[in-house]
Amino acid sequence: MKINSTVLLTLILLILMMGAGSVSAFLGFELGSSALKGVTTPDGRPTTKFASNKTNNSQQGGLVLLKEDEILKIVKARIEGKTKADKSEKLEDDDEETNSSKQKPEEKPPAVVEEKLQPGFPVTALSEGVTMSVQSVRYSGGDLLLKVKMQNKGKDSVRFLYSFLDVTDDKGRTLSPSTEGLPTELPANGPAFTGTVSIPTASLDDVKKISLALTDYPAQELKLEALNIPVER
Repeated sequence: MKINSTVLLTLILLILMMGAGSVSAFLGFELGSSALKGVTTPDGRPTTKFASNKTNNSQQGGLVLLKEDEILKIVKARIEGKTKADKSEKLEDDDEETNSSKQKPEEKPPAVVEEKLQPGFPVTALSEGVTMSVQSVRYSGGDLLLKVKMQNKGKDSVRFLYSFLDVTDDKGRTLSPSTEGLPTELPANGPAFTGTVSIPTASLDDVKKISLALTDYPAQELKLEALNIPVER
């Protein structure tokens, strides 16, 4: 019987593959066995492990188990000792505070210093229970600064619009002021308010006195006039 060459080659390849697989399996088994030499399975039994640990500890003399009563006594003693130490420290701190308070002199409240007024001040204007007084004047930078105090002791509140503030010098010329801090409304029987009126010094050549005039807004029922305020340098 004539054998086909293709079938023969196929059989030869199968035999070679089986032989190579057998050799690979044998070599893998041998390598794995040699690698696992000296490796033992861990003992997972808790009783055996506890017994071995107890034996080792008793042999080495390392771990000593205390009774519950002894532990409570030790804790109590430590707590009492800490409490006594805290009390002694607190007593020492109290003594130091007492000594320091005794040594520290009593502080006197600062005396109230009244503002010294310049000669000729204040210049006051009064109308319908509303007061406007110029407390002082000073030159700062390029402006003349007038310290103005306002208060309403009347029964009704009063509103102001400071664009109606007229400032004139002793020659009858109108000056251009600006205000800062003055209230737009004075409440009835309210406190005093303080602000500043600024006038450029360029418009104050040869001026010795100025006057302020202010009316309420919009009723314009009262008129405050502070006359002849000295501004000479």
